[in-house]
Order: sequence, then C-alpha cells, then structure tokens
Amino acid sequence: MNAWILGGVATNAVMVFMAVVWVASKRANNAGWVDVAWSYSFTGVVALLFWLGPAPDFRKILLCVLVGLWSLRLGTHLAIRVGKHHPVEDSRYAALREQFPKRPWLMFFGFFQAQAVLVGILSIPFFAVAANTAPALSTWEITGAALWLLAIAGESLADSQLSAFRTLPDNRGKVCDVGLWKYSRHPNYFFEWMIWVAFAVVALGSPGGWLGIVSPVIMFYLLTQVTGIPPAEAQSLKSRGDAYRSYQDRTSPFFPRPPRSAT
Repeated sequence: MNAWILGGVATNAVMVFMAVVWVASKRANNAGWVDVAWSYSFTGVVALLFWLGPAPDFRKILLCVLVGLWSLRLGTHLAIRVGKHHPVEDSRYAALREQFPKRPWLMFFGFFQAQAVLVGILSIPFFAVAANTAPALSTWEITGAALWLLAIAGESLADSQLSAFRTLPDNRGKVCDVGLWKYSRHPNYFFEWMIWVAFAVVALGSPGGWLGIVSPVIMFYLLTQVTGIPPAEAQSLKSRGDAYRSYQDRTSPFFPRPPRSAT
C-alpha cells in the first residue's frame, strides 16, 4: 500500500484508539491518560508502516527503532507519572474542566480526537521515510539517526536528574537547578524538540521528506507557547514563588546556555 495513503489509515486508527482511551479516562476521571496514549500512538503508526509500507526492511527497521524507542520511553515515563499521582489530575486538564463546567468530558472527547489528528500530522516524516524505496540509506538518514541518539540521551538524562532531585526529602519545595537544569529551565522539552528535528532530518533523505519540517515547527510552538513551558512555569511560580522567579532570571527558558547572574 502507498505509504501516504497508509498514513491516512493510521491516523483514523489512532482516532479510534483515542476514543477508547477517552472512555477509560472518563471512568478513571483523569484526562491525563491522553498524554500516555498520545506517546504510545506513534509506535502503532510505525508498526503499521512496517508491516504494510513499501520501504525496504532495513529502512523500516531504522524507522521503528528511532520512533518506537522514543515513543515507548516517553509513554512509559508519562504512564508512571500519571499513575503515581492518580487520582489527582494534571493542573492543565483541571483548568480545562473549569472552562467547560457543564460538559467537560464532551470537551475532552474533542480534545482527544484533536490529539489523534496531531499524531497524523506529526507523523508526516515517517510517511515520507516509509515511502522511500531507495536501495541504501542516505547521509541525511544517518545524520538524523546520530542526532536522535544525542537527543534521546539528553531527554533521558534530564528526566532522571529531575526525578533524582525530587526524591530527596531536603529538596521538597525547592527548584531543580542541577545538571542540565542549570542551563535550561526545560531541558526535557528542548531535547524532546531535538528528537523531532532528528526525525525531520531523517525524512530529508526521502522524496517529499521536506514536508517533515512541519513536525519540529509544530512541536516548537506547542512546547514553548501552548502545552509545554507556559503551564509548567505557571505551576512552578505558584508552588515555588520567588525561588522560581530567581531561577527564571538566571536560566534560559528553552535553549541551554550558561546561567547568567541574577538581577
């Protein structure tokens, strides 16, 4: 089957999957499970491309490794976090409930479906790679894979540093400014974005792969302006106050750089 047509099939499959997750989340009264489902959805997309896409096996294997490992790592990380705090719901979704007090779960159904459509749009680089029938990997694909390795290592390290910081009783209520968090207030988001840059670079080795640039552009906007930094910063200011304001003053919000002296 043509990989681009298959992409439409995959997107519809994710919409059905999200509908099922919506039902389960409604019963659990926790919309936070949409983040877990969103992450795992990409594994399903590349699995479908692997079995039905036209690309040679070695290219399919590379695609599945890059996307699958990232998807499963992120999804499992989020599942542990949501499960640990259950039944307490993420503040982002609690705020959405307040905006739609009469029919919150009807609103969430639309939100879950929007996330499914987003999976389809962000998967454009994968569709391009799956459609590539070239007999050998290109320099773009090898470069993208190397960049992916650096980015996944950085994101994993940032998550582990934050987790280790929070497990120490003496750090309760304090701002994590150690390791990568000394150079960026959100190194996990930065490296998450770099993973999508890596996917776009891999896609550049395939016909029509330039369309994959849309993925890191969308992710940059979402992480820095919508679902990433803004709500995270608002929550940190609410819980840590002046300590976090001082951290903001000296630390880059996204791109890592040496901290500056507080003013």
